[in-house]
Amino acid sequence: MNLIRRPRRSRQSAAIRDMVQETRLSVTDFILPVFIMEGQHVRSEVASMPGIHRLSLDLLLDEIQECVDLGIKTFDLFPNLPESKKDKYATESYNPDGLYLRAIRAIKDRFPDVMVMTDVAMDPYSSDGHDGIVENGKILNDPTLEVLGKMALAQAQAGANIVGPSDMMDGRVGYLRQVLDEGGFHEVAIMSYSAKYASAFYGPFRDALDSAPKFGDKKTYQMNPANSREALIEAQLDFAEGADFLMVKPALAYLDIIKLLNDNFHLPIAAYNVSGEYAMIKAAAQNGWLDGERAMMEALMSIKRAGASVILTYFAKEAARLL
Repeated sequence: MNLIRRPRRSRQSAAIRDMVQETRLSVTDFILPVFIMEGQHVRSEVASMPGIHRLSLDLLLDEIQECVDLGIKTFDLFPNLPESKKDKYATESYNPDGLYLRAIRAIKDRFPDVMVMTDVAMDPYSSDGHDGIVENGKILNDPTLEVLGKMALAQAQAGANIVGPSDMMDGRVGYLRQVLDEGGFHEVAIMSYSAKYASAFYGPFRDALDSAPKFGDKKTYQMNPANSREALIEAQLDFAEGADFLMVKPALAYLDIIKLLNDNFHLPIAAYNVSGEYAMIKAAAQNGWLDGERAMMEALMSIKRAGASVILTYFAKEAARLL
């Protein structure tokens, strides 16, 4: 046959496949989410996330050292707090002597060049388990912003480099930018959870933090998985309010949303490869149903290919070893 185009010519050897490869993963793409808890020498595995542990501060510092040695430079910190530290208004979130702010200070003291990203939302500190203040079964938007502002300011004072509002309250990016700027923290960046969907894939994360809602669900503030144009509205608002990064969460079931935001905004797009996505690959690999390493790398590559230049993933350490 006289075929002019034979695409297989560019696949015939490893050398030529490498030469024409369009997307490349780098360890510098990754942010590793880490879970911190009270105590000393505590390492508590998250049952639904094989290989992932809640760590006390002393062991967390050792873990960060291991990751830094692998080239991972950014960490997203999440607290696991006892119920006794939680209340309706999440006051522990801006307690300077609390676990979370102590942890930020300790990480920055030992690793001044590491980037610390923080979580700005009420749920880990809320006795209701919601991302905002609850009144009569409703999540209040504007009063919640004040709590988020106090939280973000306290995190910046402790040394945070990037704040990550994951709450999905309207107007929070602009409010946080104003609070941070008025506090003199012009250099602290905002990675907004712009398109955060009300997803079933968050289950293992809520196990890790014991932060599941005490009633109802989060559908009045997180997005409907059926909607994509709405993601453009959310992202445009965050862009206009001063976000430095726009995030899509989850990642694998929302690759189209990652591409949509990357096509429409000249800001770095982040994607959160969430706990349920991690757990699915891990469970299948443990059962011998998938090659876990190949599935992990393919999943991460697909997120990058879709347009995410930043990937928050529990696979960061494993992937860094392979890269």
